[in-house]
Amino acid sequence: MAERATTAGALTPEALERLRSRVRGPVFLPGEPGYDAARAVYNAMIDKHPALVLQCQDVADVVAGVTTARETGLDLAVRGGGHSGAGLGTCEGGIVLDLSPMNGIRVDPAGARAVVEGGARWGEVDHATHAFGLACPSGIVSTTGVGGLTLGGGMGYLTRRHGLTVDNLLAADVVLADGALVTTDAEHHPDLFWALRGGGGNFGVVTAFTFRLHPVDTVVGGPMLWPVERAAELLRWYRDFLPTAPEDLNGFFAFHIVPPVPPFPEELHRQRVCGVVWCWTGPAEEAEAALAPARALGPALDGVQPMPFPALQTAFDALLPPGDQWYWRADFIGEIPDEAVELHARHGATLPTVQSTMHLYPVDGAAHRPGRTDTAFSYRDATWAMVIAAVDHDPARAGELRDWSGQYWQAIHPYSLGGAYVNMMMVEGQDRVRAGYRENYDRLLEVKRRYDPGNLFHVNQNIR
Repeated sequence: MAERATTAGALTPEALERLRSRVRGPVFLPGEPGYDAARAVYNAMIDKHPALVLQCQDVADVVAGVTTARETGLDLAVRGGGHSGAGLGTCEGGIVLDLSPMNGIRVDPAGARAVVEGGARWGEVDHATHAFGLACPSGIVSTTGVGGLTLGGGMGYLTRRHGLTVDNLLAADVVLADGALVTTDAEHHPDLFWALRGGGGNFGVVTAFTFRLHPVDTVVGGPMLWPVERAAELLRWYRDFLPTAPEDLNGFFAFHIVPPVPPFPEELHRQRVCGVVWCWTGPAEEAEAALAPARALGPALDGVQPMPFPALQTAFDALLPPGDQWYWRADFIGEIPDEAVELHARHGATLPTVQSTMHLYPVDGAAHRPGRTDTAFSYRDATWAMVIAAVDHDPARAGELRDWSGQYWQAIHPYSLGGAYVNMMMVEGQDRVRAGYRENYDRLLEVKRRYDPGNLFHVNQNIR
């Protein structure tokens, strides 16, 4: 399939007038009040100027935006939360469909499910579901958009116990490239439903998701931190311990520089550390025993405590505001041999900024139950998803951030499974996209040919 040309069309006054006559949401054009705020995305390293931003109020607005892009030949970018590190929620000279006004959530506590509009963020979902003692597996930052995280797979604190977000997707409403609205699930458009569960935004605009919910209310969670000099010791212990731990125990390994803010004790401020952020979802009285092996290693900081699940989900929000410079690289990891441990310890000790980090997210337990081809997300044999994120507020440090993240990744990549979580990739070329889907790529291509033969939806990790 030929790749769609970038920004091949033009926005004529007639096309703009037709669009405005069809929509309820505001349309922002260059030079107009509100345009710069409307075009901004989470990663300030991405600075693009679309021809227009449409803030969709409803499905009809989405249909009108898709139709305008198809008729004009302009690039089309779809934005949910705007957290894409690669800036795939915007484009240069094209049309941005901003779904953020479409953030309604309807919870069915008796049926343990929720219908969530495509522009919602996970903090809004947690707020709605926590009132009933329920939760859906998602990520670790509450400002992340539901749409982007879900369509790429979705991993976080509940992965080992309740699977990926896509494993809890029951149905989706999708606006297709021809402007049609379809509802897809295991029985209706099953090939599309398969592709949406990990295939990203390649197939349409999801205007509503139906999720399965789980009884998650109060968890026992928080960080344990150790001096970075103990990184090799801790990582060797962690790689052996966590895969054998009960699935109710989730914990991601991380390198950090302790921020100079409460509640961190002053003696740790700006110190380089390694650690694990834990989440125990089992009976509270069993948490102490589950975490005893970690406490036996004598952490310098033990911040683990009972808390409402949304409190854990929002714990990092203030440290990662929108508007910072971001550059991240990622891979799936099966095993962590001693040689890789030493490389992690070496690079983790050189974090360039307070906000920079490396995380190893567990993707075993319940996430291993589906097979590699059961959903578009293929890395069911991975034990961890690694992301190396270099972050700072100062644009002058962008080159330094790229260098550190890239060098760390190049050192560790030979010990990976070959591909990365598509939600944590920059624009890295078609070979990396293929590696992200492995044997599922060819089936994704067939679904793409059926539902988006003109590749209208190409501002993503693209299935060409």
